[in-house]
Amino acid sequence: MSFRLAALNLGLRLLAKPSLRRTFSAAQAARDLDRAAVLLRQPPFLRRIERPGGLHWISAGRCAPRRVILHFHGGGYITGSPATHQGVMGRLSKLSAIEVCAPKYPLAPEAPFPAAFDAAVAAWGRLKGLGYAPTQIVLSGDSAGGGLALALLARCCAHDEPPAAAVVFSPWTDLSMSGKSLAANARRDPFLPASRMPELVALILHGADPADPRISPLFARFPNCPPVMIHHSETEILADDSRRMAAHLRAQGARVDLVTLADAPHVWPVFDGWIPEARETLRQAARFVQASFAEISR
Repeated sequence: MSFRLAALNLGLRLLAKPSLRRTFSAAQAARDLDRAAVLLRQPPFLRRIERPGGLHWISAGRCAPRRVILHFHGGGYITGSPATHQGVMGRLSKLSAIEVCAPKYPLAPEAPFPAAFDAAVAAWGRLKGLGYAPTQIVLSGDSAGGGLALALLARCCAHDEPPAAAVVFSPWTDLSMSGKSLAANARRDPFLPASRMPELVALILHGADPADPRISPLFARFPNCPPVMIHHSETEILADDSRRMAAHLRAQGARVDLVTLADAPHVWPVFDGWIPEARETLRQAARFVQASFAEISR
């Protein structure tokens, strides 16, 4: 662990985690994330374009034509936007030389489940309408967005149009909260307070089944699944969401790269520019994206 990562863990434990425990509404959480996003660095030469339909196109440097990463931002389904996550998406674009497309999907509690999933399916349809073949698209996401990317992956596999690959960071894959790490890592996680998770799930689901595969891809089927890369930290409360997701995909024949950091905060790649581990994780993801497209092209 780098000195910078150790300092970040300490700062999050002392400041961010107590703040999240005290957050009293989704609106306050959204305001806090908007303020925090200012501190997250943007890569050089960032280009961001919004097209009709809520699609944001983010690139940094020269990008390969007719290739795209469809990325879903995190934020627990109640906060976040392409703007708050443009730094990490821009860096992924620069390292992979692939343009990133990020939909602005609706958030709970105003738009509870399945609004986000329906928006993800619509974004996939819009890319196809723009002429992208499924094999010219890699799905990506972080936290809740990682779960959304995997839920969309299951839907694509079921409809016999799998993308080239999927890469996710600390994905939230099980809203039934059956993972043991929620309790086991409650004290070890430097960022997320486990005590607020039931309340958050209730806001998102609004009475829906937490095991519905459109929100909990841990319970989905993935026929003819393309390669998947999953990054997670051993100390985060959602560690089991990644470990069990990898096992679930492998049991169905998928090739899965499960990459683990011993002690890092939830979705540490968003801290690119602050900790070296973030850049290295994004480099690994970029190499995976490039290799997946190269394999399809053979």
